[in-house]
Amino acid sequence: MSSFDELALRGELVEALHRMGFQSPTEVQQRVIPAALAGTDLQICAPTGSGKTASFLLPLLHLLPWPAGHSTEVPAPLALIVVPTRELAAQVGQVAQTLVAEAVSAPKVCLVQGGEALDEQIAALAAGCELLIATPGRLLELLRQSAVRLDRVRQLVLDEADRLLEMGFRRELDAILSQLPARAQTLLFSATFAPEVQVLADSLLQAPQAISLRPAVESGVRQSLGYLVNKGSKAMLLLQLLREQPEPRALVFVNRRDTADSLVKRLQKQGWAAAALHSGKLQEERSAALARLQSGELQLLVATDLAARGLDIEALPLVINFELPEMAAVYVHRIGRTARAGRTGLAISLICHGDRPALANIEALMGTTLLLRQHPDFPLTDRPAAEGEAKRPPRDKQANRRTAQKRSIKQFVGKSPDPRRGRERSKP
Repeated sequence: MSSFDELALRGELVEALHRMGFQSPTEVQQRVIPAALAGTDLQICAPTGSGKTASFLLPLLHLLPWPAGHSTEVPAPLALIVVPTRELAAQVGQVAQTLVAEAVSAPKVCLVQGGEALDEQIAALAAGCELLIATPGRLLELLRQSAVRLDRVRQLVLDEADRLLEMGFRRELDAILSQLPARAQTLLFSATFAPEVQVLADSLLQAPQAISLRPAVESGVRQSLGYLVNKGSKAMLLLQLLREQPEPRALVFVNRRDTADSLVKRLQKQGWAAAALHSGKLQEERSAALARLQSGELQLLVATDLAARGLDIEALPLVINFELPEMAAVYVHRIGRTARAGRTGLAISLICHGDRPALANIEALMGTTLLLRQHPDFPLTDRPAAEGEAKRPPRDKQANRRTAQKRSIKQFVGKSPDPRRGRERSKP
């Protein structure tokens, strides 16, 4: 299929795609859009950067009434998209708004997410909403306040279903799904169909068509760089690798919020324009950090996997895995932040002995072996612990307590309270 014109979409949508610079549908779009237009439930496994956002937005927008249907006393969208993170919700909302921006009678698109003013979102819903894009927590909050109802939803999309479940949204999802009509066409997207995701799919989908695209890295990513390094030398190696890059603008992934914050402080002390992005940041801080990286004002964004999915950072040249993710599929999402839209990019992973199990899982998923090397300035000297060998002798907790008590006694020997001054004074 060489053109979007062959997909029988509304002319307004095809014109919008052309204005956005898209002429030919990707593989996932070719397979998903006709099935979605036919009303089939879909179970889709598609990799990052494959064009899946447009694969569900285009049929949803096509199937909505043009012009919009009758309003109701309480806003009642006809299509619902649920995503796990605010950043992904904002990006999906931006694409949807762009697709309908110049159409005179297009359906109205609303975005509701945490971290933004609730009153403003309620007002936007009241002005009309045919397509609703939402994060679970904020949508539940609106449902509890009777600011929206879901009994008219005809099409439901759960994007990044594995991430939704990984982030513990199953209870929220069940509460949301209970408000939907008994029969709504459902499209479920997931990077992997682990058992818990399959349970969700089995409970939602009726006679679904399965569409699977093998997780793969976009052709522009050179992902063969994996550096073996001592765990304690990772930060120094990171600094050295950044100095060696022609354009040191990068997204650096870590697994924990405290690691992100401490690494940012270290980078800033070395003169780098760096910021952290994780769930502990306010939404305005998160949005500002992404905007600064996009504009080039920020050189380095150190992020947890909050930034691994859905984000489209234009022309990002470099992704660095400071720590490998525990889930192999997340690795595919991480490195998919570079080399997008036909551009080239570089993905580097810093790998210590403790990362070996995660590396094995990644290689099994990818069906390839990551080429490992050592940096000449940072030789690998740590050795993996032998089976059954502890990394350090077990601590004697009682001995530790006794040592602490002795130190405490020594600290105050020779001192006694001075009631006249309200503080300690040394004995003569």
